[in-house]
Amino acid sequence: MANNLDHVFTALSDPTRRAVIAQLGQGEAPIKALAGPHDMALPSFLKHIRQLERAGLVTSRKIGRTRICTLHPEALDTVDDWLAAQRRIWTGRLDRLETYLDQTEVPE
Repeated sequence: MANNLDHVFTALSDPTRRAVIAQLGQGEAPIKALAGPHDMALPSFLKHIRQLERAGLVTSRKIGRTRICTLHPEALDTVDDWLAAQRRIWTGRLDRLETYLDQTEVPE
C-alpha cells in the first residue's frame, strides 16, 4: 500500500496531472484533447500520462492511431484510507489534549 500511496501522491503533486484528472472526470478523452490546454510539447505531456498510469489513476488504450485515456478514481481510495487514518490519529491526540487541559487547574 505504501508504495502505491507514494505513486498516487507523486501523481497528485503536479498541477498538470491534477488538471488531467479533472478533465477525465468528465469522461474518457484522447491524449491530444487532454494535452490541448497545456502549454507543453506532446512528449513532455506523455510523461505526465505515464506518471498517472504508474499510480493506477489512468489507463490508456489505442484505438487506431488515437490513444484514449480513462480515469480510475478507485486508485484514490489508498489516499482516502491514509487520510482517514491520519484524521483518527490526530482527532485522538487532540481529544486527549483537550481532556488534559480540562483537568488542569488554571490559577487565577
